[in-house]
Amino acid sequence: MLESSTPPLAALDGYRNVTDLLVARAAAAPGHVAFEVEDPSTGSWRPITTRGFEDEVRALAKGFMAQGIQAGDPIAIMAPTRYEWAVADLAAWFAGAVVVPIYETSSPSQVNAIVADAGVRLAIGGTAEHTALLQEALAKTNAVTLGAWTMDAETTGTLADLVAGGVGVTDEELEARRTTATQDDPATIVYTSGTTGEPKGVVLTHRNFLGQVLNIAAAYSEIVNEDGNTVIFLPLAHVLARGLQLICLASGMRIAHLSDPSTVVATLDTLRPTFLVVVPRVLQKIQAAAAGKAADKGLAGVWAKAEATAIAWGRRAERIDAGRRIARNRGLRVRHRVFDALFYRRLRTVMGGRVGYILSGGAALDTELSLFFRGIGVPVIEGYGLTETTAPLTGNLPGRIASGSVGSPLPGLTVRISDEGEVLARGLGVFSGYRNPAHDEGAFVDGFFRTGDLGRLDEQGRLILEGRLKDVIVTSNGKTIVPTRWESAVEANPLVSHAVMVGEGKPYLSALLVLDPEQARAWAAAEGTSIPLAAPSDIRAVNDPALRAHLQRAVDAANALVARSEQVRRFSVVFADLDDRGLVTPTMKLKRNVVLDRAAVTVEDLYL
Repeated sequence: MLESSTPPLAALDGYRNVTDLLVARAAAAPGHVAFEVEDPSTGSWRPITTRGFEDEVRALAKGFMAQGIQAGDPIAIMAPTRYEWAVADLAAWFAGAVVVPIYETSSPSQVNAIVADAGVRLAIGGTAEHTALLQEALAKTNAVTLGAWTMDAETTGTLADLVAGGVGVTDEELEARRTTATQDDPATIVYTSGTTGEPKGVVLTHRNFLGQVLNIAAAYSEIVNEDGNTVIFLPLAHVLARGLQLICLASGMRIAHLSDPSTVVATLDTLRPTFLVVVPRVLQKIQAAAAGKAADKGLAGVWAKAEATAIAWGRRAERIDAGRRIARNRGLRVRHRVFDALFYRRLRTVMGGRVGYILSGGAALDTELSLFFRGIGVPVIEGYGLTETTAPLTGNLPGRIASGSVGSPLPGLTVRISDEGEVLARGLGVFSGYRNPAHDEGAFVDGFFRTGDLGRLDEQGRLILEGRLKDVIVTSNGKTIVPTRWESAVEANPLVSHAVMVGEGKPYLSALLVLDPEQARAWAAAEGTSIPLAAPSDIRAVNDPALRAHLQRAVDAANALVARSEQVRRFSVVFADLDDRGLVTPTMKLKRNVVLDRAAVTVEDLYL
């Protein structure tokens, strides 16, 4: 199959722009709790109703207008994930502005470049430090700007000050401005994080957001509804988190924000979400933590059997979903019941005890990891999308999950596979072009956006990803290698944060295995050894025989999955600063070209 489409489930008639989603929801359920916001001083969570949120949005929008924001003006937001991000985002749209999100971890040069390229007129920072960076960037543009303001309530120039300045703006003036933008006007300019090449400004319209929000909400109504709640800890500067926020807001699903992902597990018992969106690494760490605790209690062998049982149970459940006849397996049922009492139930409790589904995106999800979580009673819905597709392009659906695939095109979207195997996209969520028209060159073919990803469609029209077009390696003997399958298999090991296959123009394949710092320290402590940390901005080989022997097994297992020509002959274990935004994108994707440049000496050593 070379093309797969899914018809839309929701019409956009009656919606002028994204702000109508909040207006409609506030009118339908003003007293429904839309957000839970943590009080830093007490740690307690206070509810905010849809009407209460709308009132805050309108008040801040008036403040923007009083400062001089005109329809179409860009407003930048640079802050960690928090409730005020949501208020500023919607308020900017109510004021007719275009939102320019900036990752809170962006360097000063990145902030300067985005502010200048987008023509930002006013900026909002999460902290005084963010605000200072934004103010400096605005000053360097030599344009007439309206200043940078902060979400931090203990300083001056705050959102509260903006609200106070807007009391003279009438409701009628705000409504006229709110309804200025049409579906085809820009809603946001999102700068891609750039794993390869320079960041590009992706212009997404109100139609893009409306199409995605309304259709995804319809497709996933079993999960996203007013009886559920979620915790958003992905960066709100990323379109996936913002899209999820709009879907939940429009559907009445309660939202809590966490700015520090490391606090998520400790908070789940309090918030007890019914749905979570994560990247695969989070699931790997949950599984690894459970394995570690079992090992500490001398139950490593028992845990290994529990893992195998969960995977078998998950595979059985998927076959049942697919309508296949399954023979009764009393032994598997008994083992599953025993291990549920020993392990699975406790894992579900760690996640709050109410999680019905987890959505995984941002990177490939290992098939057995997906089956494991399905087997413990928490199905993982894998999806796929890009900034240019306003987040999800494809996704598995409840009752139709196929591990190893990223699902079928979501409603209103079409996926086509080119003759070269590239995934092409068209439909409601797909953007029409970059801010800089020069970046559009080669980005589209026959009306389809070129994703740069390689994939294929199965007989049911589900997409199976097979790597990045730019990551393809051609060895000196002319073999063309797609490294994704091998890399993903090695990355299933908790110690490996990233696996990078190398070998362009070389006689054989090698690899760099980037250690996960937290897991590496835990492993070293358990082994009674120490591993030297790399210096900042350094990628340095770690020469520990025991560690290498341990990871050799992961390399051997990955090699067994691929053809002989795709197997890695030599590898080097390395440490890298995974908080370095020059090396890793805000969505935790490794910048391959930067890695190869910084680790050039180590790579060359693999071919001596």
